[in-house]
Amino acid sequence: MKKYLCVDVGGTAIKMGILDEEGTIYETKKVKVPPTIEEMYQVIVDAFFHEDNLEGVALSMPGAVDSEKGIIGGSSAIDYIHGPHIKEDLESRLHVRVEMENDANCAALAEVWKGAASDVDDCCFIVSGTGIGGAVVKNRRIHKGVHLHGGEFGYMIAQFDFDTHEMHTWSEIGSTVAVVKNVAKAKGIDASSLNGQDIFDHYHDDPIYEKYVDQYYYILANGIYNLQYAYDPQKIVIGGGISARSDLLDEVNQRLDVIFKTFTHAKVRPTVFTCQYQNEANLLGALFHFFTVNS
Repeated sequence: MKKYLCVDVGGTAIKMGILDEEGTIYETKKVKVPPTIEEMYQVIVDAFFHEDNLEGVALSMPGAVDSEKGIIGGSSAIDYIHGPHIKEDLESRLHVRVEMENDANCAALAEVWKGAASDVDDCCFIVSGTGIGGAVVKNRRIHKGVHLHGGEFGYMIAQFDFDTHEMHTWSEIGSTVAVVKNVAKAKGIDASSLNGQDIFDHYHDDPIYEKYVDQYYYILANGIYNLQYAYDPQKIVIGGGISARSDLLDEVNQRLDVIFKTFTHAKVRPTVFTCQYQNEANLLGALFHFFTVNS
């Protein structure tokens, strides 16, 4: 069975795993993100040569990843990854194929390969966490767009006040972090003293919790509705920390009920699922991307 080194580079940690061609994970390791790109390369090189006879390396990376050129545009928490020819640099050190893809796209591809979207060709994947990200999948492949911003749903304008011309994006007002910040402001307390999970768990018990959690679910449902009519996918899959909640789909569908009662001419209701993979999603998706590029 052929094996591969899969690497998920996050804002503070690098997670690495040895996976076989079926997606079985044999071992994983997590290290702190080093201060320089040369040190990051060395972390990957050491992990690669620690294992015998690996076939290649699959990377999950933040930012606007150009998979063909092997460079990353945009911005992220790791400044030094933006600009260098990472794919080329690693291939010269390892002498095997190296492929890389955006982390949200990798999470989506994990669901396409073996998860909630494995039975469809076209889907949207929403990542809801500190902000809103996502991916657009067409014919089981990521649609990146001409500027590599396909799936950047967080940039969508979710609120506009015609009197003040004040506007806010989905990430600004529709993330779980926004809920915590709004609750803290309304209560006049520091946001660090609040626990987001506790707010969602007990939102029916506190009118301030209820206001902003209700707003969160309505904004999420609104985004799902808009994506359905913009792209018309077979499924919309929700990932990110919120997807672990057992009541998430019920909450979203309650708000979709309201939307469809309001817009009675709309007949195509989104088919919404939560993601199957959490911690290993980016490793699996990076490997699936490796296979699609080298098939």
